[in-house]
Amino acid sequence: MTRPRADDTIIALASGAGRAGVAVLRISGPGAAGLLALLGGLPVPEPRKAAIRALRADGSYLDEALVLYMPGPNSFTGEDVVELHVHGGPAVIEAVIGAALKSRMCRLAEPGEFTRRAFEAGRIDLTQAEAVADLVDAETEGQRRQAARIYQGEAAEAFESWRGQLISAMAALEAAIDFPDESDIPREIDISALAPIESLAAALEATLGEATRFRLVREGFRVAILGAPNAGKSSLMNRLARQEAAIVSPIPGTTRDVVEVRLVIAGFPVWVADTAGLRETGDAIEAEGVRRALARAGHADLRIWVIDASGGTPALDVSRETHWRPGDLVALNKADLSDQRMSGGADGDTFAISVLTGAGVDALEKRLAEVVRERLSSDEAPLITRARHRELVEAALAHVERALEGARIGVGAELVSEDLRMAARSLGRITGTVDVEDLLDRIFSSFCIGK
Repeated sequence: MTRPRADDTIIALASGAGRAGVAVLRISGPGAAGLLALLGGLPVPEPRKAAIRALRADGSYLDEALVLYMPGPNSFTGEDVVELHVHGGPAVIEAVIGAALKSRMCRLAEPGEFTRRAFEAGRIDLTQAEAVADLVDAETEGQRRQAARIYQGEAAEAFESWRGQLISAMAALEAAIDFPDESDIPREIDISALAPIESLAAALEATLGEATRFRLVREGFRVAILGAPNAGKSSLMNRLARQEAAIVSPIPGTTRDVVEVRLVIAGFPVWVADTAGLRETGDAIEAEGVRRALARAGHADLRIWVIDASGGTPALDVSRETHWRPGDLVALNKADLSDQRMSGGADGDTFAISVLTGAGVDALEKRLAEVVRERLSSDEAPLITRARHRELVEAALAHVERALEGARIGVGAELVSEDLRMAARSLGRITGTVDVEDLLDRIFSSFCIGK
């Protein structure tokens, strides 16, 4: 299939699909103004000043639209851009786009093509382009804040600063490489000159350590509810979800698979999973449910143990394979049937509750929100939010560490400089400063059409 030309004029619905009061159609490319003149008549509105135009095609009235003309290079894509704000009925949208395509002055945009053109025009870097997709997909306040900070360029600024340090260190080595016979140039690498690179290695390592926090803001914090059969796990999840998400039954072993709901807690996405009751069983299906419960427990960011306070299995003896660990929350359920009264354990993470009456659940929810906020909130600029960022930072760190080790054992300036060059290349690929053509199709294919 022939790849569409990059200088084609493109059109797409930039607002959400479905019925709405207003829909925004975006046009970008060298033919944008001409297409506006064809549909809306002359004269073309003054740049960046809204105007009302009756849109027509073949003499037929299509709609009355608010139109904006933004000539390049001072537009989002760096090209001439036109926006048509039309009535948001599907038939209106289809008629206007159909008329534009029939003119053969434009084609439909591919997924992410507007943002890709903005990147290729140098209007934004690759991290900002990815942040556009994250802003569109953001469903919680935490996701919005993180994506907004990246879109403002905080991540790119950090990566480019580190790349600049590497380039400076490479320049310092060039003298030893290019002028090996000069008497006033030392033949050995001055380790002290690489001190900034040692600091950079520490910064890269610290960034990798923070990567999980920022990934969880995008993908969601995972909570597993664990316990013996009939302890009240499903009932607790229904309480937290404010809906009947899981089947509740007095029959042990009712839950045989992981049942998951997505909540927003403290402004962050949280996936809460109800799991099968943990016990030894000869039932093959229930045993598979227990295996899945244990697997989910192993990958959870937080675990809530539900214990039957009226005489159920103790918290530390629910399973021989999974045990309570520091940081877990413990819910002593059915406290309304027990004489036991607890306001909190030694670490403040044990709660007496009744999912039947709701008593004590507020305190547990409050602590859950505190844990989510503590784990995901950060004053640091979000840097690694995607798998490709992590892979490239890991590669950069590996090259930096090899360069430093090479300098210590005297492998020569050429080899040390080459490792620093590879590290700089890895960081440049994050922002798109160096060759990333092979990445672009994969990155922008995940965008919606109108972006």
